[in-house]
Formats: sequence, C-alpha cells, structure tokens
Amino acid sequence: MTLHDFYRPLGKTGLKVSPLGLGTVKLGRDQGVKYPNGFTIPDDKHALALLNQARDLGINLLDTAPAYGISEERLGYLLQGQRDDWIIVSKVGEEFIEGESAFDFSAAHTRFSVDRSLQRLRTDHIELVLVHSNGDDVAILQHEEVYDTLAALKQEGKIGGFGFSGKTSEGGILALEQGDCAMVTYNFNERDELPVIDYAGQHNKGILIKKALASGHICLADGIDPVQASFSLIFAHPAVTSAIVGTITPQHLQSNAACVAEILRQQAKR
Repeated sequence: MTLHDFYRPLGKTGLKVSPLGLGTVKLGRDQGVKYPNGFTIPDDKHALALLNQARDLGINLLDTAPAYGISEERLGYLLQGQRDDWIIVSKVGEEFIEGESAFDFSAAHTRFSVDRSLQRLRTDHIELVLVHSNGDDVAILQHEEVYDTLAALKQEGKIGGFGFSGKTSEGGILALEQGDCAMVTYNFNERDELPVIDYAGQHNKGILIKKALASGHICLADGIDPVQASFSLIFAHPAVTSAIVGTITPQHLQSNAACVAEILRQQAKR
C-alpha cells in the first residue's frame, strides 16, 4: 500500500489530500529555523528528486510560504510540467527579511502577497492559503483585514480555500468558524491546540498538523520509536486530515510515508 490508498477530503474544500504532506522550508531557507541540526539547502537536482520521490510515494500536498526564503520560487521552477499533480498550501502575513520575521495582515499586503505567490509558483491558482500568525491569533482575526481579504480572493478564484496557521486553541476555533482549514501544532510535547482538532471534527473542517515530530526534537523512552509513536498519536484523532513534515532526506521521506501508511492500514482493519 502507498499513501494513494489513504487520500482524504480536506474539510469542505473539495480537495482530496494525502495524509502526509511535504514541508518545503528546507528548500528555501536555512536561517532562523528551529531544527536541532544544521542542513544544506539541496540543489535543483536533489530537490527535484525529492519531489518526484514524494509524488511516487503518494504525497500530493506541498506546504510553502513567503517566509520560507526562496521556497515558492523554487517550487514554481521545479514543478513545471507537473503542477496538476500537486495541492499547494501557501501563506500570507509573515515575511522573513534579513534574518528577521515581520508581519503585515492588511488587505493590501494580503492581496500583494497572494499575487506574488501566484507569480513565484508560476500558477494561476493556489489550492489553500493560510494566515501565518504572529501568535496574537484572536486579535488578527477580529481586528485585521486578512481573513476577509482571503475570503474575497477565494470568491475571485485565485485561491481554492483559506484558513489559519496559529498558535492558540481560541484562535484556531475562531478561524474555523469562517475559514476552511486550521494548521495546528500537535505532538507529544505540545497538545494545547487539541480543542481545534475536536472542533474541526464536529464541523467538517480541514486540519493540517505542523511540528508533528516537534521539528526533530521528540524524545521518548528507550525502545520506543518516536516517529511511529508520534504518527500513531496524530492519526488516532479522526479529524486530522494530514501531517506536514519537512525533510530533505530521502530515507526519512520513505520511512515516514511507510510508517503513516502502515498506521492507517491497521486503523482500516479495525
């Protein structure tokens, strides 16, 4: 079995996505990232091989953002001829400039950001765009223009769905009331956003998991496979749509996909 056998709907968007998505920050940025070990951004040959491997494993979901350095531009170049094979998630709100994050949730910047992402990705449509929160989730949703602007861009057909990548359960639930999807942190170390996943299950909204493996920091007791245990925890919740994991190591990608497929195969047998 491959991940092709376990595609699931992303809430009410009409999109069907693989349960494992590929995060692409490591294709575009090596500064200010929270991984335990340093890495070298892969060249085009290795990046394309990774994307082709992901596609062969049944992964159809790619996660990127303007804040991920040159990730969007590289995907636009690398995905030429295979754009229709992928569901792309990008973001608005955060910029990464000279080693620092800056945030802008205005209507003007939101429109500028989406149009720039379309240009960089060499496409006329992005399947899902999320707000890249600065942590002040509720204030962004209640007092900024970004969410209304994304709703308008969805009506205009530039994006297929919209949602929120936040840091609080209050923000995530508020975001799902009006949006299509929430990206939440959920792993053995951090479970504060579990109420967002519960809400999504009750209202048929999409859930993407970030930091599924705690950015490589998961440590469990001796004899316990932290990757298998982490994915088992995540997919034990029926409302989880997909877990986004960023890797540039082919062996990790292969083992992650096999692990998720086996967990879901065992679930299907019950």
